[in-house]
Amino acid sequence: MKMLFWFVFVAIPLFASPSAYSNLSLEEALLILKKENLEINVAKFDEKIKDFEHQIAKGYNYGKLDLTQLAIRSNDAGNVFGFKLQSREASFADFGFSEFNMANPNILHVEPKDLNYPEARMHFQTKLSYQIPLYTGGKLEQYGKITEVLSKLSKLDTKQIMNEKIFQLKKSYFDIYLLDSYIRNLEIIDNNIAKLEDMARSMIEEGYAKKVDLLEVESKRANVIRMINKAKANKELVYHFLSFLLNSKVDSIAGSYAKVMPTTYDIDTILERNIDIKKAQKGLDITKIALDLQKASNLPEVGAFAEYGSADNQFLNDFPKHDAYTLGVQFKWNIFNGGIDKNNIEKARVENLKVQTQVNLAKKGISLQVAKIKTEIKSFDFDIDSLEKELELSRNIYQNYLGRYQEKLVSINDVIIKQSLEIENILKLKEIQNSRSSKILELEKIVNGDEI
Repeated sequence: MKMLFWFVFVAIPLFASPSAYSNLSLEEALLILKKENLEINVAKFDEKIKDFEHQIAKGYNYGKLDLTQLAIRSNDAGNVFGFKLQSREASFADFGFSEFNMANPNILHVEPKDLNYPEARMHFQTKLSYQIPLYTGGKLEQYGKITEVLSKLSKLDTKQIMNEKIFQLKKSYFDIYLLDSYIRNLEIIDNNIAKLEDMARSMIEEGYAKKVDLLEVESKRANVIRMINKAKANKELVYHFLSFLLNSKVDSIAGSYAKVMPTTYDIDTILERNIDIKKAQKGLDITKIALDLQKASNLPEVGAFAEYGSADNQFLNDFPKHDAYTLGVQFKWNIFNGGIDKNNIEKARVENLKVQTQVNLAKKGISLQVAKIKTEIKSFDFDIDSLEKELELSRNIYQNYLGRYQEKLVSINDVIIKQSLEIENILKLKEIQNSRSSKILELEKIVNGDEI
């Protein structure tokens, strides 16, 4: 019974999927995206890893303190004698003086048993060792600077991924808005064709139309229904993608299509805010640090070390009596290595010049891309204004031909042709509206702004 209670009230909620979002506004979706999107979360983990790597690089400046505890048992002659020396307990007896006899003419050839075959001995040694770099020519400082820049780069990577996901989210919303508008227009046309269908049936009964007229209308309506179903299927696919972005199911969204006006930014502001440019500049910073790092290879290195410990045949026995210390300083300077350091410095200098050129190239490329997008948006604005007028005209023409068909002045085929023209204009208008929205969102992504 207890297990059943646990399963119902504890286990089931753990496996239950999160509730779906309905009537989700774009502002709410943006907040959910920044918190729940899996790719953004992975990027944040990478960001933390780079932060830890920077802390690791800084940690080398403070040296290393080790505690070593040895516990050894041996009857090896060298080990046993060494153990006694480290414990400060060696005696003349350990050299075999108990077998020393001046009357023996071969005394120098005696093999002392106490020295060669000692009894097994336990050896416990407790030792603290500390090593610290005093001077490395700036190498450790440069490594720290490089990891700091890499940490900042990872934050820019996270921001860039977030901007890409924001772009995809907004694009999905605008796609759904336009598909809703497209479907509504097609449903109005379907309703009009249904009326035309009823009209054709009545005129056939009265002998003013032929059955083929009805077949043409039915065929046209079937084509419109096919277009509606295809648009609904595309809308469902966009909802699937939207659910993937938010890591939760989305049933419906709030809002409707409205003509979006691009935010005005001068090119200097765009270049200042663009993440690709910022990343390129961070790359340039790294090449400058790398140049200083290679120059440091020509400088000497100085390190210090200290050890303190005690040893005995019993663990921590009479520690101060058997303690010992070692202090030291090491100086190392590479005098000659076949010109490798010199060539590495020149290589780093050329790499720095190369990245400077790449930064300038990136700025030129972004400027060109922005100019191109702005021009395309203006062109789309002209196209939309023109198509809206054409659509209004095609609707009026259709209504006019519908009335003339009732008066038997034109054929059903003429009416359907005018209806097709209206559908064609709707399709063109929605495609251009979608392209325009995409370009505006693309421009915002370049500027790295979050507001549309």
